[in-house]
Amino acid sequence: MLAGPWLERHFGLTAFEAWRTLLVAIVMQGVPFLILGTVVSAAIGAFIPARVFSKILPRNPVLAVPVAGAAGVVLPGCECASVPVAGSLMRRGVAPAAALTFLLAAPAVNPVVLVSTAIAFPGKPEMVAARFGASLVTSVVMGWLWIRWGREEWLRPPTGHAEHAPGAGRLEAFRRGMQHDFLQAGGFLVVGAMAAATFNVLVPPSVLQTFSGSPWLGVLVAAALAVLLSVCSEADAFVASSFTGFSPTARLAFMVVGPMVDMKLIALQSGAFGRAFAVRFCGGTFAVAVLCCVLVGGVLL
Repeated sequence: MLAGPWLERHFGLTAFEAWRTLLVAIVMQGVPFLILGTVVSAAIGAFIPARVFSKILPRNPVLAVPVAGAAGVVLPGCECASVPVAGSLMRRGVAPAAALTFLLAAPAVNPVVLVSTAIAFPGKPEMVAARFGASLVTSVVMGWLWIRWGREEWLRPPTGHAEHAPGAGRLEAFRRGMQHDFLQAGGFLVVGAMAAATFNVLVPPSVLQTFSGSPWLGVLVAAALAVLLSVCSEADAFVASSFTGFSPTARLAFMVVGPMVDMKLIALQSGAFGRAFAVRFCGGTFAVAVLCCVLVGGVLL
């Protein structure tokens, strides 16, 4: 970051300045919600007994998955916040399938996201309904798929830290947990933001316009754009509304895939749960999300 002006002045790297600006924008966009997520995660670990979750969630994981998906409605935040919260839930004994369902649902179906979608698409309540339905169905389906085909060795269990520190009080446990989660997740957020900024600088808009006219290719390209651009879920509806060349279903795919699979999320999940998990889970989520968008978009849009 500090070398940017020097590189531009001595080597004429104007593209590097654009890359640096995009990197700062993506990181600053995600950091407030990452802080929110680490605060919630640390509070869960330090102040909420594990027995609370056993009372709230059904013991049957198949039933716990839709309950966890519905719980995502009440927590405003973006995808950066959901990863540390999901990790803390697992540490407190919540079934991985339910925690992963919450991870996908929370940034996609909360009220802030739905209101921003309604503002970005005025007079089109069907777009809001389609986003809510496709996102919730994708989250629940992925939870059920993890129950059926997920393997324990793929998921690196989040290790306990502050909440298990010997002799640590609750406030001290809260401080240590928040510090650990923020420093770990923050580094991966920067890595993901660097990848997204690189794509933005290197790929010209004319390349995207080539595919926007095809209905099927348009959906896949819009979904891939959501992964690469890594726009926060509270703002992605405004970006999607600007894709006037794409079909409504393609724009829906951009808004559904982005909060569940993007460059910074892949990096965050790799750091929290392991690379083997992130590759499989993100790949499966991408496929399920695109399929749900096609089905829901075909009905509502």
